[in-house]
This record gives sequence, C-alpha cells and structure tokens, in this order.
Amino acid sequence: MRNKKDGGTLTLDDVTGWWETDIVDIAPGSIRIRGYAIEELIGNISFPAMIWLVLRGELPSKQQADLFGAVLVSAVDHGPQAPSIAVARMAATCGLGLNGAMASGVNTLGDVHGGTGQQCMELLQDVDARHVAGLEEDDAAAEAIAAYRERCGAFVPGYGHRFHPVDPRAVRLSELVRESRETGTVSGRYLVAGEAVQRVLSRGKSKPLPMNIDGITAVVLLELGFPAELGRGIFILSRSVGICAHAFEQSRQGERIKGPTPPGCGFRYRGPAPRALPESIRKSPP
Repeated sequence: MRNKKDGGTLTLDDVTGWWETDIVDIAPGSIRIRGYAIEELIGNISFPAMIWLVLRGELPSKQQADLFGAVLVSAVDHGPQAPSIAVARMAATCGLGLNGAMASGVNTLGDVHGGTGQQCMELLQDVDARHVAGLEEDDAAAEAIAAYRERCGAFVPGYGHRFHPVDPRAVRLSELVRESRETGTVSGRYLVAGEAVQRVLSRGKSKPLPMNIDGITAVVLLELGFPAELGRGIFILSRSVGICAHAFEQSRQGERIKGPTPPGCGFRYRGPAPRALPESIRKSPP
C-alpha cells in the first residue's frame, strides 16, 4: 500500500491512526468506553448515564442521570399525528424493514420538527449571556428574542403548542428542574432565562404563552451542561424509541401502502382547469 500524502509505504501508525477517537478503545477481549471496561459498566450504570458518559466523557451523578433520563422519557412519543411517527408507519406499509422505516421517520427530524430544541437552547444561551453582561432578565430576553427574529423570522421556538393548551411534559419537567435546583443539582440560571422569554412573549396576550416540551428540554439540557449542538441528537435518541415501536406495530398490522390520509379525504387540486394538448404538437389523434 502507498501513502497518498508522501508516496511512501503505509506504516502501522498510519493504519491504526486512520480514525481517531476519545470515545472507545477495543482490543481482543477488551472494550473500554471512555476508559471504563464495558463489563464494569454493564449492570452498574443506567442507560441515561451511559449516554451521558459516551457524549460527555465522564459519568454523571445519580441526580444528573435521573434528570437527564426524565428528558429522554418525555420525548419518546407523540402519536401518529407527529410526522416522524406517521412517516415511519407509512414506510412500514410500503414494505420497508424496521431499520428502513425507522430511518425514514428519523429523517423527518429537521429544523422544524425535532430541531427546535436546539434552537431554543441557543436562544436561552443568548438571554443568559445578555443577563450576565448586566441587563435585567426581561430586557435580556427581549433583546435576545429581537435578535433571534431578525436572523430566523418571527417564530420563536420552545413556546406554545399546536395541540396542547398546556404541555403536560413541560409541566412535569419544570417541577423536576425546580426540585433539582433546590438540591443543588442545577443552578436554575437557564430556568430563569426560559421564564423571562415566556414573560416577554406573553406581553399583550390574555393568557401566558406556556413553555412546550422543546422549551423545557432546552432549559434542562443547558442546566445539565450539554452544548446546544447536542440538543437535536438527544431528541432523536428519545423519539427513536417511539418511532421503533410504531414501525414495529404497523408492520404487524398487515396493511399495504397506507397513505397520509384516508382515501376518501382526497386533496385539493389548485392547478389549471382541464385542457387539450395543442394541435401543433400532437402526433396522433387522441
């Protein structure tokens, strides 16, 4: 083999260094995750703690793992009305295997469906930075919202819900954040930022605009020290469980090629009225 860089022969260092990672080290009979032997991790730490270890490099405390696990539980499923779930179920009726149906559902989790948690994390980081710089909480929130809208448009992620007047997941996670603040597990600074955004967005409304699952998840993940870039990935980890369950359930129901709406619903056509092909381009009578 030749080294493309210098034309020389590939050395053992060249081969073993093709991929570099701080996450895992393997050898015959040995698997170490972030330095810990896998057989010591198995049976001794929870799955949320394992996810934390892989993503962050260190083990969480029991309290941190419990709060992180609550986030993972909260976003598992939201029914077939959620595009990620519906697409996975439709894919299963088209003959895709479980992996293909799951991938189809996961691939719908973009900037609008699935990515708003990350966007809200970035917004709350901006609110917190402005507050730390000296602005009052609500002033910091107002400025951060204005800056966000200038960059991204009028919609502000993390608040209000198209289906739930009050998102029950957000209510429970908010309770857990407050409890964790009391025990010192989190500082509460991003809960303060999130509530300031809520107050600003609620100005002039008859009822407060409540935080939704994306907003409170953003608060919790920031409180736990996760970077915003991981917000979407963590949501996908959680929702993948629901996607898997729905795709599997659908595959056992025996339906074929099930579309997004019942056949009787049809759709609205908005194109040209019926028209004939011009005589000048016809090759034979219709």
